[in-house]
Amino acid sequence: MTILVTGGTGTLGTPTVALLRDDGHDVRVLSRSASPSTGRAAAPGATVVTGDLTTGQGLREAFDGVQTVLHLATRGPRADVEMGRRLVAAAQDASVGHVVLVSIVGVDQIPLGYYRAKLEVEQMLTASGLPHTILRATQFHEFVDGLFAAQHLSPALLTPWLQVQPIAVPEVAARLVEIVGAGPSGRAADIGGPERITGREAARAWLRATGRRRAVVRVRLPGRTFGAYAAGHHLVPGEPYGTQTYGQHLLARYGPPR
Repeated sequence: MTILVTGGTGTLGTPTVALLRDDGHDVRVLSRSASPSTGRAAAPGATVVTGDLTTGQGLREAFDGVQTVLHLATRGPRADVEMGRRLVAAAQDASVGHVVLVSIVGVDQIPLGYYRAKLEVEQMLTASGLPHTILRATQFHEFVDGLFAAQHLSPALLTPWLQVQPIAVPEVAARLVEIVGAGPSGRAADIGGPERITGREAARAWLRATGRRRAVVRVRLPGRTFGAYAAGHHLVPGEPYGTQTYGQHLLARYGPPR
């Protein structure tokens, strides 16, 4: 089938597009520029088509003849809502048979602005009448890395007083390909990584993997947002989907502990 992928050169989009191509699909990657000067190139065999979800320019042509759309692009709360609105309208105009949306576990329970925007796009798609599937995943291993790497100038590594359940990006990509093959199913079962670890455990593992030496300080924050995290609304109960642990991710990315 012909599949249009937004965010097709991003962290999740790149492996997803490659797997879709391996499955024999005709894949289009939506880009704001026909010859982007920055960012990664699309996976081999994919066609780059020009269209801007923030303005609507070029979307009619980009969506023409498309059977399935995977919406993986994200640019922040305000932009995400506008992109979702334009994507839904374009999919309706093109009579797209399946829209797949990636979201985050806990968007309906955790009052972050970014999460609220994700939830609004979910609700928009659900109310659109389009055949669709919404997949919520826990945060990626790379997200946890980024939380620690952003503190490179801090004398101590701050980590929240809660558990995390990160998942490997290739495993989310594989699940998306399964969803494409299965067809629209509404709200798919949430997926998460194979283990729940504390923020302190993750921080210490990251320090070992990157060869850094710093104290790890756990922090508690006031307010509803931290309370929602502390209640575990960002975690997936029951049997996990993912198999790669955070430690295995660190080994693959950084090599043996230093």
